[in-house]
Amino acid sequence: MSEYTTTLADVNDADEETFVELLGDIYETSPWVAEGTYPKRPFDSVQELAAAMADTVEDAARGTKLELLRAHPDLGERTEMTEASEREQASAGLDELGREQYEAFQRLNETYREKFGFPFIMAVKGESPDAIQSTMEERIEHTADKEFRTALEEVHEIARLRLEERFGAEP
Repeated sequence: MSEYTTTLADVNDADEETFVELLGDIYETSPWVAEGTYPKRPFDSVQELAAAMADTVEDAARGTKLELLRAHPDLGERTEMTEASEREQASAGLDELGREQYEAFQRLNETYREKFGFPFIMAVKGESPDAIQSTMEERIEHTADKEFRTALEEVHEIARLRLEERFGAEP
């Protein structure tokens, strides 16, 4: 799905159904973000679109944001996930973890989820498994409020990277 010929003009000119079809997967299985962003058109840049989508999330109720966080897969997990998540995790080598590191990720994911009520989320593109594991260990020590905010910021970064990939924009 990374080979798109969609342009910003296509997005700006789209009816709501097409707009959601084009952008509904940018925020993990949460097309409501695209639906809420549609009325904010037109967008002059991919960065402006990313900011508008982030604003839609930020304007949502806390419970809706929590559902968004819970829509993300555990890092290093070997289960079904969206194509974008598979690509992102593979780019960080999370699809090739050795047994010991895989088990460490599973323990960290479980501890994190029990403490915060949602999976550990990190924009992993270009990161190494060791760096991700270190970040997981560090963030488990956060307060619930700080980690909720950090997780949302990571979700926005993931969305921004997906938009840049979608539109062929430079990071």
